[in-house]
Amino acid sequence: MIGSLRGLVESVEDGACVLDVNGVGYLVHCSRKTLDRLTAREGVQKLLVETRVSQDAITLFGFFDATERDAFLALIEVKTVGPQKALLVLSGLTPGDLARAIAAKERKRLADVKGLGAATATRIVDEPAMQKWAVGRAMPEADGIGAGGAIHAPEPAGPQADAVSALVNLGWKRPEAAAAVARAARRIGDDAALGALITEALKEMAPR
Repeated sequence: MIGSLRGLVESVEDGACVLDVNGVGYLVHCSRKTLDRLTAREGVQKLLVETRVSQDAITLFGFFDATERDAFLALIEVKTVGPQKALLVLSGLTPGDLARAIAAKERKRLADVKGLGAATATRIVDEPAMQKWAVGRAMPEADGIGAGGAIHAPEPAGPQADAVSALVNLGWKRPEAAAAVARAARRIGDDAALGALITEALKEMAPR
């Protein structure tokens, strides 16, 4: 199987590019975001590749980095979300934005992705495996934003910070606890008391 390709971008079409590798043109399907990054640069380019084999075709899917490929592999495991719909999602949202939307159960944010639809968006958000995938990735660093003067998400303060600490003490991972507390606060109000925040956050984290 092909794991990566390095060559010159010969042409770009809707949802794909042709990568010339030593005179051989490979048709590689990509997200809009990856295609934009390819066309913004000159010279030899590298794509990470996932190869999908069906009865009548061998299809290559290309990714600018491992983070996008990781999101793609998670998405295609969701029922009725095949490779093309996964690329639609990644054309509309960065992997980090996708993780944050899933962690916060923002179904509308996914539904607004062009061509996806509300039913598929709901299925992605409600999929337990996607919730698990989003944990730890729903942070600015998921898109390569972090050290060196980059933008950081605000830390919870007051009762919300105390609620996160309480959940961590109960054995939950901090990113998962923070996401649950944030969802609870949006639902019952940012000025909610500590006990109410913990109760509602636990409901958010309960299996559905």
